[in-house]
Amino acid sequence: SEAADLLGLMHYMEGMRLITVLERVAPTSDENVTVTDTEFNNVPVRLYLPRRAPGGLRRAMVFFHGGGWCLGDAGMKPYDHISRRISNELNAVVVSVNYRLAPQHRFPVPFEDVYSVTKFFLQSKVLSQYGVDPARVCVAGDSAGGNLAAAVAQQLLEDPEVKTKLKAQILLYPALQALDLNLPSYQDNDNKPVLPRSLMVRFWSEYFTSDPALREAMASNRHVPAESGHLFQFVNWSRLLPAEMRKAHVYSSPAFGDAGLARKYPEFLDPRASPLLASDARLRRLPPAYILTCEHDVLRDDGVMYASRLRAAGVPVTHHHAKDAFHAAMMFVSWPLELAVGHRLFNTYVDWLSENL
Repeated sequence: SEAADLLGLMHYMEGMRLITVLERVAPTSDENVTVTDTEFNNVPVRLYLPRRAPGGLRRAMVFFHGGGWCLGDAGMKPYDHISRRISNELNAVVVSVNYRLAPQHRFPVPFEDVYSVTKFFLQSKVLSQYGVDPARVCVAGDSAGGNLAAAVAQQLLEDPEVKTKLKAQILLYPALQALDLNLPSYQDNDNKPVLPRSLMVRFWSEYFTSDPALREAMASNRHVPAESGHLFQFVNWSRLLPAEMRKAHVYSSPAFGDAGLARKYPEFLDPRASPLLASDARLRRLPPAYILTCEHDVLRDDGVMYASRLRAAGVPVTHHHAKDAFHAAMMFVSWPLELAVGHRLFNTYVDWLSENL
């Protein structure tokens, strides 16, 4: 992807997206679940409907896939496998959203797509159509999808048109802030597999612009202007991370960046892109959360800090920290990329959903 990008043959993310294409499977129903590709509010979704007799109203999940807002598809084999199993094992309706991707569609388009689908699905007539209990609906997502799920849960609080309240928000190794890209987890896992720091910086910057100036500023962690310095209180890892994650790292005041760059691209300061920037007053009203973090992951500290802030705001939080796992570990649950850690994380997740959704 880097070579093709340098040679001008294709955008870096288009090269990366070939992975998505190779992994995509057709919507195939089986004896347990009916699977169809359709649209909700003009946004493509893959819909999973359990075939067994409902025995009452069903629960439901609206799911957003990961891929740095630039890659991924609801039809990728691991996502299809996971959605199918959740639908079958929990007798749940699963709506997996194929939101539009950057760099062709930058923030806020991916957010607006997933929000549009969620709002559409939460209408009482739509829930009734699919036999869903309005008191048992959650949003969920992994990585960039976890970012979108957190942002959707927050935005729903401000929408007077939405009467249905979410039962839960499920955030799997989520990306939650673009302010401090030099957290202990970014330093400790700089070159770990699946998601090195350089790729995460690229994902964040491409979500907003292809201007290399923002990417370079983010890479040096000098992209937040002094006038936005007050926002660092929300991502101050010296008080939001436990001692075992701070380790030998010493917190220092962030170096501020060019105010002109932030005025040109203010999106990374928007809570819809960085849900950790939400006020305590807003967090207080959120539904219970399940947050999965992995030790060997640049995004570890985002999830840990959000769990800390939600708890402090009085929100019930189940924080599962996997000390032996890496970013996206739960994707490794189907042949030929099966790992014991992926199955363990998935089973723990399903057990929580079974008890709490």
